Parts: sequence; C-alpha cells; structure tokens
Amino acid sequence: MAEKNGEVQEIKHQEVGHKSLLQSDALYQYILETSVYPREPASMKELREVTAKHPWNLMTTSADEGQFLNMLLKLINAKNTMEIGVYTGYSLLATALAIPEDGKILAMDINRENYEIGLPIIEKAGVSHKIDFREGPALPLLDQLLEDKNNHGTYDFIFVDADKDNYINYHKRIIELVKVGGVIGYDNTLWNGSVAAPADAPMRKYVRYYRDFVLELNKALAEDQRVEICMLPIGDGITLCRRII
Repeated sequence: MAEKNGEVQEIKHQEVGHKSLLQSDALYQYILETSVYPREPASMKELREVTAKHPWNLMTTSADEGQFLNMLLKLINAKNTMEIGVYTGYSLLATALAIPEDGKILAMDINRENYEIGLPIIEKAGVSHKIDFREGPALPLLDQLLEDKNNHGTYDFIFVDADKDNYINYHKRIIELVKVGGVIGYDNTLWNGSVAAPADAPMRKYVRYYRDFVLELNKALAEDQRVEICMLPIGDGITLCRRII
C-alpha cells in the first residue's frame, strides 16, 4: 500500500502478462524488483518488453517464472528438452540460455508468426541453433515421435504451456518421452485461482471454459503413480512432475 494526498492506495504491479496469485501486488513487485529484474538477461528483458506491446501479451510466461525455469533447468542439468506452446518465445529463450551449447529444444506452436516476433532476439542472443521449431498441432508430432522407440525416455525436461483442453492428451504421450528422473512442467495449473473457486463464482468466459480441463489434469496428475508432483504458486501455477517409473 502507498499513501498519496492523505489517502492509502494499493500499489499495482508493473509486469505485463502478470498472473501472480500473490494477494499483494506490492509484494509481487518487490520480488520482481529485488530478485528478478536485476538478474534478468538483457535478451530476456528485450523480449519481455517487445512482447508487452503485443495484444495477446497475457499469454507470455511471467518474468519470475522465466527465472524459475532457467534455474530449474540448470539444477537438473537438462540438455534435451521440449516445449509445447511457444508464443513469442520468452520461456523458450529462458530454456535456451540455460541448457548447454549442444543442448536441444524441440519447440512446437500453431503460430509461427508469434514465434518470429521473438526470433531476432533469440538469434542475437546466440542460442537459436539449439531450437528446432515446428509449426502446427503438437499431438500429431508427438504421435510421430512415439512411433520410434528410440525417442522414448530421451527428454530431460518438457514444458507445456498450450491449449488446456489438450493437457491430458499431452500427458498421455509425453510421459513416455521424458526419461525416468526427468521433469515435465505444466503451466497454468491454478488457472487464475479458479480451481479453488465455487463453480458458480463470477469468472471471465475463457477462464470458465478451460477451468474444468485444468481441474481434470490436476486430478489425473495427483493420481498418476508414475510421477512425483509439486504444484507451485509461481505465475499462474506450475506443476512439476518427476517421472519415477
């Protein structure tokens, strides 16, 4: 809170695409200014600022989540990775900067035009050679990968931030592609906090539409004995799944 002209006013966050579930915008702004922005690579800052001008900027990965993914990938020594849902490539860039020089990212999105917004920045950062971008629906490509047994259990990390109504379908496939000990990250698993709200609570149309799909995924992951899970209130919620079987 801040005081202006004798009146107490709420401090609003400055992060475009902000999806933090923190109750205090001032606390979220403190995290950004203290921990995230001072350590954000110049290329990621540039891409974040370019994305902020796009009309669909709410789709972007938040800066704090980008920082989290970058550190996670380093902690697990990820080298062979996959990303389903790219948008302008903020999380993709966070991944590319984290993995080794000979690391690889199979990146899928239905819209190359959005990817190409961030591509010049990714190229300038010197990491575009790590990315194999495929335009089109992810499910057919995943099925194609699964046909070759040599692809099974070969991915260190897979990040999913795409159409929520297909999350279950993605999980059925990528659980076979990630290695035992590897990690899958599902974004938006708290879905604007709607997962804990009554079914008749006021919600934006798109939030209500996808809510049931997110709830279905969360229930399925909680029951899936092939993975250990951890749901984190970063961004709009991210659930990490570590394959154990």
